[in-house]
Amino acid sequence: LGLLECCARCLIGAPFASLVATGLCFLGVALFCGCGHEALTGTEQLIETYFSKNYQDYEYLIDVIHAFQYVIYGTASFFFLYGALLLAEGFYTTGAVRQIFGDYRTTICGKGLSATVTGGPKGRGARGPQRAHSLQRVCQCLGKWLGHPDKFVGITYVLSIIWLLVFACSAVPVYIYFNTWTTCQSIANPSKTSASIGTLCADARMYGVLPWNAFPGKVCGSNLLSICKTSEFQMTFHLFIAAFVGAAATLVSLLTFMIAATYNFAVLKLMGRGTKF
Repeated sequence: LGLLECCARCLIGAPFASLVATGLCFLGVALFCGCGHEALTGTEQLIETYFSKNYQDYEYLIDVIHAFQYVIYGTASFFFLYGALLLAEGFYTTGAVRQIFGDYRTTICGKGLSATVTGGPKGRGARGPQRAHSLQRVCQCLGKWLGHPDKFVGITYVLSIIWLLVFACSAVPVYIYFNTWTTCQSIANPSKTSASIGTLCADARMYGVLPWNAFPGKVCGSNLLSICKTSEFQMTFHLFIAAFVGAAATLVSLLTFMIAATYNFAVLKLMGRGTKF
């Protein structure tokens, strides 16, 4: 077979759903971790500069921010590795499913995977034992490890539940910054509100960011408007929005992975050739 024909036949077994999900996963994790890290740093600077003059007031907050930043490093590493693992699992189980339907029989990987995942012949033909191709043996070994979509469905389901909580938590800073930005818009356009400009404030204490004895803890009126116009505030606000979008993309990718793995496992199971529970 020519090189182009071999590549075309290998592409028949490509798991396009898993490829899209992997791209979403990598993009989402990169946005969430990168933008979230920088947004937390910007929040720390805003608190130090405008909302508290005493280090003891926000010492605990800084410790929490630094802990979250370390968690972000671990989250990024884990999801990049797990995304690659899910993509590999998608390649192998999708190949097995398409081999069942007769679309993946001609490739060496398809034959090796058929021998491990679908329970097909393992090197024996009409003329007796045959020496398996080296690449086919590699596929058989990998298939024994990756050819269990039921296990990946369970792990991905648990991760989806956990990430749903992360997605909800990532909406909290966006809500806080959006409220502050809305207050600044009211200060900038006093004709649109009946309240006095001096009573329009952003209080970090009411969100639990600072303790109630922190001073000043809140910024009001024209001082708040000047903060909203700074590049630090604008950048931090947009970074939190990007992190929120990244969390949403990661959640969608996990759900896509789970749906694809569930479909592959269901087909293998219903055909009577899948792995046992």
